[in-house]
Amino acid sequence: MRRFEQDRRGLQGGRVVSGLEPRGGARMTRKQREQHAYRLALATGGLSVVAVAGLVLAVLGIVGASLPILAAVLAVVSFILFRRTVGG
Repeated sequence: MRRFEQDRRGLQGGRVVSGLEPRGGARMTRKQREQHAYRLALATGGLSVVAVAGLVLAVLGIVGASLPILAAVLAVVSFILFRRTVGG
């Protein structure tokens, strides 16, 4: 209850929560975002293939499990970056 009262007082005090000015800093153009998303999609797909193929080879005992695990982690990271880039 106490926090709600603090928030309410802050709003009544006329504080500005955020400005309407655009954020500072360099933003990517639409074409740059498109290229970035394309590269991330290629990286995600390639790393996923390496992870699955490496996992099969690791189960068969041909290679160790470290490469497929690393590829899977990198595929997840690139997928998260892709989702952030396309805004979904």
